[in-house]
Amino acid sequence: MENIIEITDLKKHFGSVKAVDGISFSVKKGELFAFLGLNGAGKSTTISVICGSLKKDSGEVLIDGIKIEEKPDEIKSRLGVVFQNSALDKPLSVYENLRSRAALYGITGKQFENRLGELTELLDLKEILRHPVGKLSGGQRRRIDIARALLHSPEILILDEPTTGLDPQTRQTVWAVINDLRKSEKITVFLTTHYMEEAAEADNVVILDAGKISAEGSPLELKNRYASDTLTLYSVTEDEVKSLGIPYNKTHDGFALTLKKTADATALITKAPHVFRDYELTKGKMDDVFLAVTGKTLNA
Repeated sequence: MENIIEITDLKKHFGSVKAVDGISFSVKKGELFAFLGLNGAGKSTTISVICGSLKKDSGEVLIDGIKIEEKPDEIKSRLGVVFQNSALDKPLSVYENLRSRAALYGITGKQFENRLGELTELLDLKEILRHPVGKLSGGQRRRIDIARALLHSPEILILDEPTTGLDPQTRQTVWAVINDLRKSEKITVFLTTHYMEEAAEADNVVILDAGKISAEGSPLELKNRYASDTLTLYSVTEDEVKSLGIPYNKTHDGFALTLKKTADATALITKAPHVFRDYELTKGKMDDVFLAVTGKTLNA
């Protein structure tokens, strides 16, 4: 796949604060890309540079092969942004919010009605189009935020912590919408999130810490590189566990062994199959990766 975003040695400093300090990464067309980091790590600064609302100090940013400083208006037309804090006008209806936003892109009349119809079907907006935004639930407003960002049919959808503050069921609904979007509109999704289970679904992940990239790769690559697996044995005696020669911890109903890699479990099973009467292997999680890479916990 071709790269739709390419960033090379990007720097942005605010006085002595190196908000973004020489980062390089790329995002492929059509992928779900997760950009992770604590508040102050440089995520928002990077997004602001990509969107053209903040001027970089140095480095290069290409959107679909175009330098952001050469054709800023064309770049903006390729981006749709959903900010953590909703930009909707609460007293206005959903329809009025979307119509006024579309007008900023020169989308009016029949063209607007056609696009609204597409988004209404895609995001299930029919029952709430005439409702004031202020009367909607958090999940409903999020769907409107996404519709607002998609009015001009962008190639890249930037989601800045789109599910923060939502209950688990609503978060699941929002993600179902995003996944449908990727299929129906072939859109690239650039995601920042505090929920590691969301990052685990990404095609590629970059972890940012103090303005620098600490780690990058697919979730599987990162888990294999930075997180340990846990092998839990049930219906065994402690002597049998000791015979494996691996450090362990007692759990409520078994014994937990920490393994550096999944292949270690295969070696143990081959060595002592009689011990593995009942067991489960749990791979390391993205939370473990983030802690290992940054020494910090990313909490929502």
